[in-house]
Amino acid sequence: MEAATAVREDVYFESDGVRCAAWLYRQQASGDVPCIVLAHGFGTVREGRLPAYAERFQAAGFAALVFDYRHFGASGGEPRQLIRIRRQHADWRAAVAFARTLEGIDPERVALWGTSYSGGHVITVAAGDPRIAAVVAQTPHTSGPATTSALGPAHSLRLTGAALRDALSVTLGRGTRMVPLVGPPGSLAAMTSPEAVEGWAALFPEGFEPVNEFSPRAALGMPFYSPLRRARKVRCPLLVQLCTEDSITPAEPARKLAARAPRARLREYPGDHFGIYVGENFERAVADQVEFFREHLT
Repeated sequence: MEAATAVREDVYFESDGVRCAAWLYRQQASGDVPCIVLAHGFGTVREGRLPAYAERFQAAGFAALVFDYRHFGASGGEPRQLIRIRRQHADWRAAVAFARTLEGIDPERVALWGTSYSGGHVITVAAGDPRIAAVVAQTPHTSGPATTSALGPAHSLRLTGAALRDALSVTLGRGTRMVPLVGPPGSLAAMTSPEAVEGWAALFPEGFEPVNEFSPRAALGMPFYSPLRRARKVRCPLLVQLCTEDSITPAEPARKLAARAPRARLREYPGDHFGIYVGENFERAVADQVEFFREHLT
C-alpha cells in the first residue's frame, strides 16, 4: 500500500432539504476505510475541540466526518441557534447516509461519536440503525429528569420561564428571545456551573468567537429526552465515558446506560464536564477511543 497522506476537505450534505456543513478527515490511501461521524453537544459547533479528536482518528487510519447541525455554525437553517431534538437526530441520520456514499469509505464500518447532548443522540440513532458499527458516548446526556434535576429547582424554573417567554414571542411573530448557553453561577443561562464559562471558552481556538446564545424554548423538551430508555436496543459495541464530578450530565445515569446496553464498556475519568476535552483527561479519553475503534472497526 502506498504511504497515506492526511487531508481535510470541506464537504456538504442535505438534511430535510437544509445544507449541513462538514469536514471530512481521511488518509489518501487505497482501500475502503472505516468512518467515524462526530457532532457536538448542546448548542456548540464543530470548532469546539472536535478537530482534536478527528485528527487522532485520522492518524489512526480512520476517516472522520465532523458536521454542524442545521441552525448552527456553517450549516444552513433559520432561525439561528435553534435546538430541535428530532431535527438533530435527522441530521445525524443524514450524515451517516452521506458517509456511506463516499468513495473510499466502507459503508458497513461507519461509527458514531457523540459528547454531552450528542452523547445521547448517538444512542438514539444507533438504537434505530443496526448497521452502525460502533459508538462512543462521551459524558452523555442520558436522562432528562437527571439533567434537569442537576440544574437545581430555582435555575430550572428560571430557564422554563425564559423558554415559555421565547415560545410566546415566536408565536406572536416577535422573534426569538435568546439567552446565553453558558454563564456564571446564578445567571440565566443553560449552563451555570462554576466551571462552565471558562470550560466552554477553552474548547475553541484562539481568534474564534463562538456564539454564546440559544433559543431557550429548547429547554421545554429537555426533561422528556432520555436516551437511556433506548440503551437495550444498541446492539453494536458501545464505549461510555463519564467524568466523576460532572454536574451538567450526571455520572450515575451514564453508568446505568453502560449497564443496560448489551455490548457496552464503561470508562471513568476524574474531573468536571469540560475537563475531558483538554489536558490529561483528553489524552486518556481519546487514547481509549482509538483503542476501542481499532478493536471494533479494523
